[in-house]
Formats: sequence, structure tokens, C-alpha cells
Amino acid sequence: MTTQPAPEGAWKITFLLFLFMLVNFADKIVVGLAGAPIMDELKLSPEQFGFLGSSFFFLFSASAIIVGFIVNRIDTRWVLLAMALVWALAQFPMVGTVSFTTLVICRVILGAGEGPAFAVAVHALYKWFPDEKRTLPTAIISQGSAFGVILAVPALNWIIVNHSWHYAFGALGVVGLMWVAAWLVMGKEGPLVQTVAMAAADPRVRYFQLLTSRTFIGCCAATFGAYWALSLGLTWFTPFIVKGLGFSQQDAGWVSVLPWVFGAVIVLLTGWISQVMLARGFTTRGARGVLGSVPLIVGGVILAALPYVDGAGLQIALLVVGSGLCGSIYVVCPPMLGEFTPVQQRGAVIAIYTAIYTLAGILAPFVMGSVIQRAAVPLDGYMTGFTINAVVMVASGLLGLLLLWPNTERARLLAQAAQPKFA
Repeated sequence: MTTQPAPEGAWKITFLLFLFMLVNFADKIVVGLAGAPIMDELKLSPEQFGFLGSSFFFLFSASAIIVGFIVNRIDTRWVLLAMALVWALAQFPMVGTVSFTTLVICRVILGAGEGPAFAVAVHALYKWFPDEKRTLPTAIISQGSAFGVILAVPALNWIIVNHSWHYAFGALGVVGLMWVAAWLVMGKEGPLVQTVAMAAADPRVRYFQLLTSRTFIGCCAATFGAYWALSLGLTWFTPFIVKGLGFSQQDAGWVSVLPWVFGAVIVLLTGWISQVMLARGFTTRGARGVLGSVPLIVGGVILAALPYVDGAGLQIALLVVGSGLCGSIYVVCPPMLGEFTPVQQRGAVIAIYTAIYTLAGILAPFVMGSVIQRAAVPLDGYMTGFTINAVVMVASGLLGLLLLWPNTERARLLAQAAQPKFA
């Protein structure tokens, strides 16, 4: 089988989009990393801090859907530029004295700017790579999330410990503006876009059919469980290390890197294994659907054991491995959706998928804060919250195994699209 080569410059754009996601997740992690000093300075209860973590996601989903339809008509180059500019500017109010209300408003604005990030980045990337070569570059840009945390946590934590959590936000604003400048100079639109001939061979499918297909539902369900774990990690992992296990803020900064290092390895391995399996003739049901779902189930089982082990080291190890295994699903779901979604509808479908699974980001931090506040001791609350996370992960992984059949989805949807419409 001959494969279409990636156009010249594809890997440069991949690297820029990797940096885009790196900045994106550095922005996300800063509230969780500075959680203990923020709670102390603003005198926040666990429930209030959980609300702050959730506030980032209040407009996240709505923004993802709106921008998803916009990128069907406007070049992704300019949409990416505008989004990154919003991220940068939303950080600077925190440099000075700030109230809880102002902090929440800025996080809501930041979330609105970052909601479409991964979907738009993937849509932009797929204009540079043909279908059979998309899994590995998808894995690379998704690893911007891990490296955003791995690189940002030591630097931001140094600022927090030696100066103030306020300046950590300002540093992120400066980095965001640096990416805007780089993209303005080097960012380009990919050449693999829909042509008149492609559109004729790739007819539109009604959105209702796309959004009720079993693989779309399976992707939303499976990634919802993974994002529940991720949003807990963003908001509550460092406070758990400091207030639950008694580590210092300085030591907690280094410990907070561990889940992201492990997750980075899992994601890159998943991308590589998936492409090897496809090259050896596996269907995308196996090379993408099963490969992404099974780690969710295994990770949930590992997290379920957390309350029953003693010792901070072992508890951290189970939390790192259990939550880190979630990363596989982020690599395989966008390519699965790209398999059966017409190119001219792909940006919107991936954005709607993102909007649905990131609803977990609203629920998970607030649920954890509420459980901690109502527990007899904080550590018991954390353990209950992680047990809830385990149940969500196992359920989402099982739904993924049941529903993810991308290899048969396209033919079924096109057959439905060809049927007479009476509506």
C-alpha cells in the first residue's frame, strides 16, 4: 500500500503546535501548583478552592463548540493566534493584589480561550498529515500537555517559593506572548484541505448522525473518565501532597511532575504502538479503540487500591501510575473521529467531542473539594475523591471497549446519508 507523504514543513508546524499545547497546560496547572498558598492568602475553604478549579471550565465547552464551527470557515492559523493572545492577557491581572472574585473571572476567561485549543490544534495538524500518519503527530502535540507541566512546574514552583504565586501567573503571560510572536512569523495553514473534488467524493453527513454514532459516543464517554482524572491532577494533586501527605511546597513541586512524566511515556508509546499495529494490518478498532480503552480500566483498578495501602511513597506511586495510564485515550480518539467525519465537518465534530468530555473538568474539582470539606479529616476526603475517580475511569473504559468501532463507522454513516430524507 502506498501512502501519501506529509508536505514539507509538517514537522515544524507539529513542533509549534506542541509548544502551543505546552503553554496551554502550563496555564492550567498553575492554580493547582499554587493551591496551598492561594488558599492560605485568600482564606479559602476546600469547597471554594474546588469551585475555583471548576471555574476554568465554565465556558470551556461552549467556547470549544463555537470555535469548532468557526474553524470550518476561517483558517486555523488566525484562530490559534487569537486564542493564544487571550491566554496571555488573562494572566496579567493576577500579578497584583487580587480578590477571589477576580481570580475566578480571569480563570473563566482563560478557560474560554483554552477550551478549543486541542481540537483546533488537531484540526490544523490534520491539514499537514494524511490519515495513516496522524497518530504519532497527534501523540506529539498532546504531549505538549505533559511537557508543559514537566517544564513549567519546577520553574513556576521556584517563583512561588522564592517570590510569590502572583508572579507565576505573570511569567505565564510573558511566555504566552512569546508563542504568539513565534506563530505570527512561522505559522502556516496546511495544504491538505478540502477541494471541490474531495468534497464530491466525501459528502456531508448530518451532524445528528455523526454525533449519535457509537464511536463518537464512545470517544466522549472514554475521554470523560480520563479528563476527570486529569482535572483532579491539575487542581488537587499538589494540595493533596502538601495538605494531605504533609510535604513542603518546595518538595511538592518536584513530586507534582511525576504523573506527567509517566503520562508522557504512556502517550508516546501509545502513538508509536498504534502506528506499528496499523502498519501490520490491525484494524483501527484494535489499534485505536482497544488500545485506548484498556489502560483506562487498568488505571481505574490501580486507583481503587489507593485507600488500602500505607505509606506516602506507595500512595503517590499508585496515583501516578493509575492516573497516568489515562493518556492513551487522548492519542487515539481524534484520529478515530477523523476516520469517518467528512473533512469540512471535522473541526466542529472534534470540538464538540472536546466540549463534551471536558465537562468532567467542571464536576471533578468541585466534587473533590466538597468531599474533602465534609470528611472527618482531609486525608479521608482525598481518598474518597480518588475512589470516585477510579469508578468513573473503569466505567468510561468499559464504555470505550463496547462502543469504539471506527473501522466500520464510515461506511455505515455514508449509507445512512445516502438514504432518502423525509425531514
